[in-house]
Amino acid sequence: MWCLELLLPLLLIINDARCQWNVWVPRDISAMTNSCVVIPCTFMYPSGIRPYRGTHDVVHESYKGRTKLLGDLHQRNCTLLINNIGAEHSGKYYFRADLGGANMYTYPDFSELKVLDQPNIDVPEEIVSDVSLELTCYAPDNCPEMTPEIQWMYIDYLPDPELSSDFLEDGNTAVLSSTLTFTPRPMHNGQLLGCRVYYPNTTLVYERLISLDIKYSPRSVWVNVSSEVMEGSSVMLHCEVDSNPPSRISWMFGDQELLWDTASNVSLSLDDVTPAQEGIYTCYGDNGYGIMNTSLYLAVNYPPREPVVNDSMTILEGSTLALHCSTQGSPAPTLTWLKDGELVGTITADELSVLEIVEITPQGDGQYRCLAENEHGRASSSFNITVEYAPVLLEESKCTVVREGVQCVCIATGNPEPTIEFYLPDVNITINETDGRYNFYTHTDGHTSTGMIKLREKGERVDNGGPAVNVHCSFFNTYGRESVQLELQQEKKYMMAVIVGTIGGVAVIAFIIAAVRYVGHNNKKENGTPRQDVVLENPALYYSAVKKDKQNLRKKVLKTELLGSKFNSILEETTGEDGDYQPVGSLAGLERQELNYAALEFIGARSREGASGRGDDDSNYTEIKAK
Repeated sequence: MWCLELLLPLLLIINDARCQWNVWVPRDISAMTNSCVVIPCTFMYPSGIRPYRGTHDVVHESYKGRTKLLGDLHQRNCTLLINNIGAEHSGKYYFRADLGGANMYTYPDFSELKVLDQPNIDVPEEIVSDVSLELTCYAPDNCPEMTPEIQWMYIDYLPDPELSSDFLEDGNTAVLSSTLTFTPRPMHNGQLLGCRVYYPNTTLVYERLISLDIKYSPRSVWVNVSSEVMEGSSVMLHCEVDSNPPSRISWMFGDQELLWDTASNVSLSLDDVTPAQEGIYTCYGDNGYGIMNTSLYLAVNYPPREPVVNDSMTILEGSTLALHCSTQGSPAPTLTWLKDGELVGTITADELSVLEIVEITPQGDGQYRCLAENEHGRASSSFNITVEYAPVLLEESKCTVVREGVQCVCIATGNPEPTIEFYLPDVNITINETDGRYNFYTHTDGHTSTGMIKLREKGERVDNGGPAVNVHCSFFNTYGRESVQLELQQEKKYMMAVIVGTIGGVAVIAFIIAAVRYVGHNNKKENGTPRQDVVLENPALYYSAVKKDKQNLRKKVLKTELLGSKFNSILEETTGEDGDYQPVGSLAGLERQELNYAALEFIGARSREGASGRGDDDSNYTEIKAK
């Protein structure tokens, strides 16, 4: 700090003892470098002091040629001019009076000079977006020889800027000001503004640049676009927030905060993603001036899970039920209902499918499967439905005439499988097991039961000559019982087969006898011997004997012609090992009749000796034996 000392060797006469030592100088004063400055100054001293010599000033060596006392000390005016000032001249200036002798006094008040190399810009401590802003540029005007001018720089991009000028004078100091008014926007943050001060007709130019620090709430929050990832993969979610100052950025999943940081951007890493992590992720930006958020949806794709279906069930016929199938998958799977491998119902593109079965029938019994499919895989679950119902008689149930009796078959289906009994009302007998007179047989296959009996007697004859059969089939289970009289079928066919068989057998025997006689007659002529009577060793014809050999069970007569009429028939002999006749035909209705034929064997011809009965000299006899 430099101190300018002014010595005033004055001889003064004390007129007023009440007067004190006082000085008036500007507290602060400024000037631009290389310009000049005038420091106004007035002083007082006690009136009782009379300077004894004339006034003179003493100048510090460094100020010689730069300073000039403009005030009249006799008038107590100590105003000082300093030219061509530099930064080294900044400091506090004190005024000191030396009136001679002991009357020397340094005034405690001072004037602080600030030498500026650029203008001052008054910038508010906080600039907020969308709030009107005033910026003021100051230039000192304390040099009488030069008057400054102010210009604003880089304001073309500002929205509707307004300029105003003012001249301030305080304590004998002057300041020229220019005020710029505009409303800043977030886009102006970081922009440069400048104030230029220059003195016309000189080369003195001073500039100052500032960068606008505009506070604004988050104006944009950028995140990834919504995306799809496969289960088990990794994904990175980015968030970038535009705000000033930087925001506190946080990633939220529902109400859970996953990550936060005070920065301009934050990234969230998700590894080994599961379907539970599918959903909305939100990025929040909060910097105290406002809050903003943006969300994205993360879809996790995965194949369908194993569907959840009904448990296996047993229900009663006629019931109505709803079959449910639910699963999870992404994208949403299609659900298909299959029954025993066949498509039923409709295909649903949803995670839940309901198949309604109204008044279920026995045909609804089976395995039901729900198949879930999407582009990433498939899964299925199955269950069984068992339909229980009262027994029903099948149309194959009937009685059929066989060779030595009547065979009755009763077939019924039901769930649980029905029990079958036969009832003979004529004798008031219920047959449910084999006794000496009846062969009783039962068989169960799934839900179908078959019962069969063999009646050894054909019953009494009715008016048309056929046997009369009165057999009732009784079938029952938990849900019902029913009794039906079985119809007798194919009786006429059986009788016709017997007639045809008998006549055919006689015709064959007659043909054989004629052939034998013809051969014998020719032999007699060739040998020239007299004809001898030939008799049968065993004249009985066993053409009705039943063969027991299983290898001869099936003998067919393909064609028989009698009395000009043609009968086409397939006849089958069905004889069991024990001699009892088995059911005629298959349960599917294939019907055959049985017929036994005699086999003839020529033992050899010999003379009839002692044979009784009528003889014929022209006849040959041959023994016929049944095989």
